[in-house]
Formats: sequence, C-alpha cells, structure tokens
Amino acid sequence: MTLKDDIARLILQEEKLRFDRFDEADAWSLGSRMRAEALARGLPLVIDIRHRGRPLFYAALPGTDADNPEWVRRKSNVTFRYHRSSYRVGRELAEKVAVLGADRGTDPLDYAPHGGSFPIHVKGTGVVGAVTVSDVPQREDHNFVVEMLCEFLGLPHDAVKLGPEFA
Repeated sequence: MTLKDDIARLILQEEKLRFDRFDEADAWSLGSRMRAEALARGLPLVIDIRHRGRPLFYAALPGTDADNPEWVRRKSNVTFRYHRSSYRVGRELAEKVAVLGADRGTDPLDYAPHGGSFPIHVKGTGVVGAVTVSDVPQREDHNFVVEMLCEFLGLPHDAVKLGPEFA
C-alpha cells in the first residue's frame, strides 16, 4: 500500500466505525473485550477509553511501563484536537512532509501523531471520545483498535483493515 492508499483506508475506517450511541456501559464492554483479547494474544497494552475527556475504562497489562500512559495521553490529545485517528493525522503529516510542533500550537510533549487512538464518533452528534492503546508498534496499535471496534460494532474487519505497510 502507498501512503495515499493508507490515508484513503483510514478515512474509510473513520466513516464506517461510528456508533449509534456511546455511554459508560459501552465503554466498559468495549474495554473489557479489548483487555481480554490483548491478554489472549499476549499484547502488553495500556487501554484507555474516554468520553468527552472523562476516563471510562483503563487497563495496564503486563509488560507495560510508565511511558505507556504518556503515549496514550499524547495520542488521544491528537484525536480530540483533530477528530481523526492519531494514525491518520500522522500519515497525513508524512504525506505533507510536516510535523506537529509549537508553530501549530501542538507541543510534542502533549501531542503524538502515532497510531493507537481512534475517535468515538456518535452518528448525529460527532466525536465524543477516543479509544487509545499503546505499547506495540504504531500500525499494530491502530490495527488492534480498529479490529476491536469492528467486532464491537458488528462490522466485517476485512472491509476496512489496512493492508501491509508500504516500504
């Protein structure tokens, strides 16, 4: 896949992976599924689900460290600011050969355009939250979130998943 292919697929994911509603019970159910799947796969993830900035689910699995919550915070800041997945923002910046920085009001200590944070978009309302993971390589972080959202929303993952990373 090319960078343009990636961006087109990321946009498709954000269009398709939308909720009819999202509340505390949904966050708990989604987060619990994600935690169980990460444990089954042996993935050392931090999982964080926020609704309008309010933490609703958090888990730090074996193998994570003190840096992972910071990565989660920085990735979710990107999603909340741009209402896009953090991976999409990073891919779009790469396409423009640009970076987030102080000139954009996005200090790298607070914003990380790396894969792993995905917007919780409620139909008819807009982006109300973010589901974020951290600790495996960024494309894998992103893919794990998308796969779990597909399962939760009852959508076929094959219809939206990213292909192999381009060289």
